[in-house]
Amino acid sequence: MNKGNEQGVRLQGGSKMPIIGFGTVNNFYNAEGLELAVETAIKLGYRHFDTAMIYNSEVALGRALNKAINDKIVQREELFVTSKLWCNDHHDPVSAVRQTLRRLEMEYVDLYLIHFPAKFKPWAPVTEPTEDDFDELDLESTWAAMEKCVDMGLCKNIGVSNFSSTKIQHILDYASIIPAVNQVEMHPLWRQKKLREFCAEHKIHVSAYGPLGGYGTLWGSNCVLDNSLLQSIALKHKATTAQVALGWGLSKGVSVIVKSFNEGRIKENMKALTLRLDEEDVAEIERLEERRLLDGTFLVNGTTSPYKSLQDLWDE
Repeated sequence: MNKGNEQGVRLQGGSKMPIIGFGTVNNFYNAEGLELAVETAIKLGYRHFDTAMIYNSEVALGRALNKAINDKIVQREELFVTSKLWCNDHHDPVSAVRQTLRRLEMEYVDLYLIHFPAKFKPWAPVTEPTEDDFDELDLESTWAAMEKCVDMGLCKNIGVSNFSSTKIQHILDYASIIPAVNQVEMHPLWRQKKLREFCAEHKIHVSAYGPLGGYGTLWGSNCVLDNSLLQSIALKHKATTAQVALGWGLSKGVSVIVKSFNEGRIKENMKALTLRLDEEDVAEIERLEERRLLDGTFLVNGTTSPYKSLQDLWDE
């Protein structure tokens, strides 16, 4: 049995986060398939598992992880579990993380992130909000409650997701605990250079979701895995295109969150840890035209949202 992904990054709070994480977005609500995939991932060495309330995967992930712990395949201290605060729950992050812990059947999560810089009313639908569903965003109050979650021992670290440099700076202006992580879309076709530089300056680790393009029922495309340059680099290194995309992200010092329910691909993705791209490979990737795949349109409207345009949301 693989003893686990030993490579990791040390976060500001002292926790070590493995640099390859296993994503659990459960598009088809296939709990049995997810549990089996997590069981396989643990056996192949994954120790970092990423979930969120909105993913509908916390219960299945918790069952799989607790089974592995009870079967003495892995200890809780070896695992790094991330979950996220959805937009409906900004009014009470403490209750939200407690609900997450009940679903996971765990005493704490290793990392808890604000999923988006947007606030919905508590009773609003969790996806596709109407203009009536937005509430006034008060990040200072939200962050203070996130810090309380740490103080109460409900999570070891806190951070953000889908935050621009400007929005992170807003938090830095009043935070007692600096965000440990900013989890954002990042792949060879959306490289986040400016954001990575800002986060490095403030010792905020960048974690990449959708490192293979995020293709699924909700968002993303095959554009990363179908890219001819990445395919040619893969051929040169006798690797898969996915390994090249992941290897590029790892070469930039970020962690990558990758999802698959296929045992062969779960195993192949882990091998990205040993892939070494040439400087020429990296330079060619840096010249690729960029495109964002998750644009966040559902958070934009002309009246009640704080974001009247995509430029407002991403500060571009």
